[in-house]
Amino acid sequence: MRTFGIALCLALLALAPSAARAGIVAAPGSDLAVSLVTYGPGSVYWERFGHDAIQIRDRVSGESVDFNYGVFDFDERGFFWNFARGVMHYMIDAEPSAVDESSYVDDGRSVTIQRLALTPAQAASLRNYLLWNLEPQNVVYDYDYLTNNCATRVRDALDRALGGAIHAALVPRPASLTYRQEIVRLMSPQPWLMIPMDLGMGPMADQPLDAWRESFLPGVLSRDMRYVKVPNGHGGFEPLVSGERHLAPNRLRPPPARPPNLAWPLGIAGFALAGAILLTRRRTPNGYATIVTATLALAGFAGLVLLALWTLTLHRVAWDNANLLLFNPLAWALPATVWRTRRTGTPGRLATAIVRTQIAAAAIAVALHLLPGVVQQNQPWLWFAIPVWLTVAWALRAGRTTRR
Repeated sequence: MRTFGIALCLALLALAPSAARAGIVAAPGSDLAVSLVTYGPGSVYWERFGHDAIQIRDRVSGESVDFNYGVFDFDERGFFWNFARGVMHYMIDAEPSAVDESSYVDDGRSVTIQRLALTPAQAASLRNYLLWNLEPQNVVYDYDYLTNNCATRVRDALDRALGGAIHAALVPRPASLTYRQEIVRLMSPQPWLMIPMDLGMGPMADQPLDAWRESFLPGVLSRDMRYVKVPNGHGGFEPLVSGERHLAPNRLRPPPARPPNLAWPLGIAGFALAGAILLTRRRTPNGYATIVTATLALAGFAGLVLLALWTLTLHRVAWDNANLLLFNPLAWALPATVWRTRRTGTPGRLATAIVRTQIAAAAIAVALHLLPGVVQQNQPWLWFAIPVWLTVAWALRAGRTTRR
């Protein structure tokens, strides 16, 4: 994201009292052309979801400005702490279209411009709203990844100018993917980030969506705008998208159309880890203890993060996460027992109680997944965690049997 450029807004406002060729600020609605500009996903992980902007061009003066809602300030006091808590402040920005779009072209990202069939009154209303939004007291908004982001703000501004036509067209249409599937699909080129993101998402990510809510992604919004129709002024309807051109092709590897199936890789990883624990339990006790200690440390850390996301942050997509039944912070209490009983010995009552509690929690996670009406799709993590926990429980039990 670029730094916030309020200077352009002030310059535009300063031109308002000038002559007829003052540009988009003073132009009548009949001279304004409105387009939706959509940028394809980038190569860096924070660019994976794409971006978009509203372009307003004055046909008379030739001035063209892109308004986008994707700007944040790293220098904001407590930025990273607020980011962790889910309290994020984003801003609207306005830049000359040529400047705004050239940076994406240089990065190899696709740029698509869709001309929108707004009436003069609607174009003027949209222009006035965007300029109002640029005023210092209105420029900041509370960002949410799924429900209030740069794409939904663009969608809502256009829908407001169109009197709700976009909302009316998209709400009846079911979405093709859920929040989780869209996120996993777009983040799949970065598995190191995709996997923990999937782990951290709760049932909100798996709710069935309509096309309106799925348009939290710029690419989806651009696609679905083609289904919107508006009155043509003669008693009929016409497509909202009156023209479309590709300013720049995509020179990067495009994201897959469908999300990868994580059940296979995570299931294989879970059974492989369980197999390593079984093989080393009697042959190499120190190796066994090292593997189990590392596993328990990661499980405890994951559980602590999931618990914090649920109870201490405003990241709603992470609330009510059933994966907390599989990754328990109490796992950190077990490594000492593992090392003490790696050859022979009996685990203490506390360790035994923790393991039994964890097995019961895993059983509850399976039951929740099988019950009707439960939407969280965490099968891959069930396949990963359950073989590991059963093997750890067996390994501790095996130590007690050897002692006897």
